[in-house]
Amino acid sequence: MSNEKILNANGVDLCVETFGDPEDAAILLIMGAGASMDWWRDEFCQRLAAGARLVVRYDLRDTGRSVSYEPGAPGYTGDDLVADAAGLIDGLGLGQAHLVGFSMGGGMAQLVALDHPDRVASLTLIATSPAVPGEADRNLPSMTPRAQDEFAAIAEPDWADRDAVVDYIVALERACAGTNGFDEAEWCELAGRVFDRTTNIQSGLTNHDVLSDDDRPRAPLGSLNAPTLVVHGTEDPLLPYRHGLALAEEIPGARIVRVEGMGHELPDTAWDVIVPAILEHTSGQAAR
Repeated sequence: MSNEKILNANGVDLCVETFGDPEDAAILLIMGAGASMDWWRDEFCQRLAAGARLVVRYDLRDTGRSVSYEPGAPGYTGDDLVADAAGLIDGLGLGQAHLVGFSMGGGMAQLVALDHPDRVASLTLIATSPAVPGEADRNLPSMTPRAQDEFAAIAEPDWADRDAVVDYIVALERACAGTNGFDEAEWCELAGRVFDRTTNIQSGLTNHDVLSDDDRPRAPLGSLNAPTLVVHGTEDPLLPYRHGLALAEEIPGARIVRVEGMGHELPDTAWDVIVPAILEHTSGQAAR
């Protein structure tokens, strides 16, 4: 049975689900742009919870069952999403949590750690990139030409047509995949679940792309003191591997786990590497 609930955090309603024992150290999972909590697969969450962790996943604004806005008119900024994550830690009474962020969620996790260091026990940054400017030009590579071509060929669907939206999501995820295979049937099932759970699927899949930031200055990544694990695929077509290396180089004491063949994704074929790495990284660190 679903353990979902609506929690008011940072002044808005967010849909949250937990796995595991509330007395265990907490892991807050933060997904990327346009992605609801469903992208953190049930089994992935269950595996983490089996390692004596309280696992929390949630729908970002405009995704899933969280607060929704009109398409093209999100009534919030990227910094509001960062404040939402900190607000969830408070709203759930966690005190602090281990943050695990994917893609944009990894950028958010970095900003939460810079803005609210007392709430962050550790960082795990998956398939993401530095969220603040560096002291020097990083000269990081852009999206691969193959991915650019594949994304350009994907037409926006009829948002009222479930099958068309499912095909659209699957096409986007296929363009993100690495070289370890792509399970289309699994993605079709997940995309259908996303469509069925989302208040406004067009807002959910497009509003994060038009967000503005407050652009207030923040400290550099070198000022982070949260223990940091970087996880990055060698075949990431959106944020090539050099992005993960930049994080590991700039955050003091960070270590990187290189996942061969993984793209901009979190495939079950990589869980045997990623889940133990997260559990090891979050062991012995306070999260209360």
